[in-house]
Amino acid sequence: MIIRKQLATALRRFRPAYPRPGRTGIRRWTPSWRQTLGLFGSAVTVVAGLLTIMFMRTAIPTDLNAFATQQDNVYYWADGSEMARTGEVDRQDTPLEKVPEKVRWAALAAENETFYSDSGVSVSGMTRAVTRMIGGGDTQGGSTITQQYVKNAYLNQEQTFSRKLTEMFIAIKLDDRMSKDEILEQYLNTSWYGRGAYGIQRAAHAYYGKDVSQLNASEGAFLASLLKGAALYDPAVGAENHKRAVDRWNWVLDRMVATGKLSKQERARYTHFPEPIAPPKVTGLTGQTGYLVETARAYLLAHSRVSERDFALGGYQIRTTFDKQRMAALTRSVERARDELSPDRRTADRDVRIGAASVATDGRIVALYGGPDYLKQGFNDANSSVVPAGSAFTPFVYAAALRDGVQRERGKPRTGVTPATLYDGDDKISLQTPEGPYWDRSGKIVRAVNEGDRSWGKISLKDAVAQSVNTPMMQLGMDVGPDRVGKAAVQTGLLESSLGDKLPSFPLGTSTPSAIRMADAYATFAAKGRHTEPYSVAGLRRNGDDVPVERPEPEQALPPSVAGAVDDALREAVRGGTAKPARTAGPGTAGKTGTAQDNKSAWYVGYRGSLSTAVSLARIDPRTQELLPLDGIGGTPEGAVGSPLPIGIWTRYMT
Repeated sequence: MIIRKQLATALRRFRPAYPRPGRTGIRRWTPSWRQTLGLFGSAVTVVAGLLTIMFMRTAIPTDLNAFATQQDNVYYWADGSEMARTGEVDRQDTPLEKVPEKVRWAALAAENETFYSDSGVSVSGMTRAVTRMIGGGDTQGGSTITQQYVKNAYLNQEQTFSRKLTEMFIAIKLDDRMSKDEILEQYLNTSWYGRGAYGIQRAAHAYYGKDVSQLNASEGAFLASLLKGAALYDPAVGAENHKRAVDRWNWVLDRMVATGKLSKQERARYTHFPEPIAPPKVTGLTGQTGYLVETARAYLLAHSRVSERDFALGGYQIRTTFDKQRMAALTRSVERARDELSPDRRTADRDVRIGAASVATDGRIVALYGGPDYLKQGFNDANSSVVPAGSAFTPFVYAAALRDGVQRERGKPRTGVTPATLYDGDDKISLQTPEGPYWDRSGKIVRAVNEGDRSWGKISLKDAVAQSVNTPMMQLGMDVGPDRVGKAAVQTGLLESSLGDKLPSFPLGTSTPSAIRMADAYATFAAKGRHTEPYSVAGLRRNGDDVPVERPEPEQALPPSVAGAVDDALREAVRGGTAKPARTAGPGTAGKTGTAQDNKSAWYVGYRGSLSTAVSLARIDPRTQELLPLDGIGGTPEGAVGSPLPIGIWTRYMT
C-alpha cells in the first residue's frame, strides 16, 4: 500500500500540468522547460524505437541484382516490326588482388577515402540526405563505398528517403559480415563505368583496351572519375565532357597525394591526361540502322527518367517514329547521288558529306540519312551542326519581317511589310541601319552582293525569296533586326546554339542547323505556323509495362497568315524560282535551295503535304574538320555555285 501511494505521488509529480496553473495570458499555454524536454525525449525514444525495429527487420537480400539476366533492348519501326537489338551488358568479375593498389586507391580517393576506417555508413552524408529531403530536394550524396555497393548490388537507383534508410541498414550489417577487401572487390565489380561496362575489368578494356592489371595510377584516376557519372565524364561524348574529365582526373590524383597514397614525385609525372580509346562500334548496326538507334536512344535518355545505367541493363522495347519504306527510299536516293561522284578521278568529289532528314508536321522524324555506314562513320550527318544553311535560311528572315515589321529610322515606330513590298534588288547596294550606312571595322561601307553580280531592280519580297536574291534579303534582315530574325528561326524549330553571329551576312545563312532541325522548321510553314519539336520515340515499354516518355506539344510559332505567305513564296520558288527541278515531285511542292556565300555548302529543304525533308551537302577535310569548297563537285562547270545534288536527292526521294 505504501509503495503504491509513493508511485502515485511520483506519477502526479511528472504528469504535465497543462494548461499551466497559476499563470495567465500566453504564459499559461507556454510549455515549461521540463515539458519541452520531456516531449523531445519522448520523440527521440519513439524515433529510435522505430529505427531499431526497421533495422532488425531489414535483411540482406539473398541475391544480387540480376546482372546475369540482362536483356537486349529492342528497337521497332513505326509499323511495329523489329528494327534492331542492342544493349548487351559487358561485365566480368576480377579478384581484388588483380587490381593494382594505386588503381584501388584512386577509386577510394574519389569516392570514400575513409573506407577502411568507417563503419560502412556516412553519418554526415545521411544528415545531408535528410536535410535535402526536408528542403524538397533529392536524397543523393554522401554515400560510402559500402552504401554504393549496396545500392548497386541489392537495391535500385531511386532517390527516396526509405530507400536511403534501407541502404544504410544493409550497409551496417554488410560491414559487420564482410571484410573491407571483400566489399571493395564487389564494389569495383558492380560499378557502372559507361560504354556498356559494369566492373573495372571491362572498363579497362572499354577505355584503354587492356587488362585491369596493366592500368597505372593515371588511368585508374580517370576510371575513378567515371564513378561520379559516366555520362558526364566520358571524353568521347563531347568537349564539355572532356574538360570535366580532365578536371576530375587532376582532382583525384591530388586527393591521392593528400591521403598519402601517391608520392609527389609520381604525381609530377602525370601531366598529360590519359586519353581513352574511341568507343567501340556496336555490331549489328550497319548501314543506316546505327544512326537511327543512336537518334532514338539519345531522345529517350533526354526525355524520360531512364538513366543510361538502367538502359544498359536492357529489357526495353523502343517504338520509334522511323518509317521503314521512307528510310529505304531516302537511302536509295542518296546512294544514287553518291554513285554519280568519282572520288578516284576528281578531287572535288572526295570527303563529301551528305545529311538528310524527313520530319512530319507533328514532329515525328520518319527518316534520316546519317552517312555511308554507321560502323564506318559514327558521326551522324543528319544531326550535324557544322554545315551553313546558306540562302535556305531566308524564309526565316521573311517570316520575321511579315510578323514583326521593320524599323528604318531610329525612334520611329515599326512599320509592316507585305509579300508585295518592294526592295532594291540591285547588286552591290550599301546596307542601311536606322542610323545610316553600316560600316565595317576597317571603315568601309558594307555592300550586299548578288549571285553572278546580277541586278534585279525593284523586286517584291516574295520574289526575292523565290529567286534567292541576296541584296533585298540582307537589307530586310537589317530592317527587321538580327535578334528578331534569330527569334523567329528558333521559334519555328532551329536551335539557338546553331545560330551564327548577328552580322550583316546573318540573313544569308551563316547559321549551321542540322538537317533534322531544318526539316522541322520548314514543317512549321507547312503546318500553318504550328511548330512541334522533332522526336524519334513514340513509345517505351519494359517487362510489359509502359515507361513514360515526354512527347512534345505543338505551339503556334507564327500567325497562320504569316506561315501562309512564306508557304506561297516557297511554292513560287518551285513554280518559277530557284527550285524548279522539284516540280516533278508533284502538285503542292514547296521548298528552297540554299548555297553558302563562300560556296562551302548546298541545301534543299522542301515539303509536300505533311512531310518536310532537308538535304545538306558539304565537303569536310578529315584532318582539320574544316569545310572545303564545292567547286567542281560532281563535275559541275567552273564558276558554278552550289550543287544540283541536294535537290536531285530530294526530288527522287519524294517521287
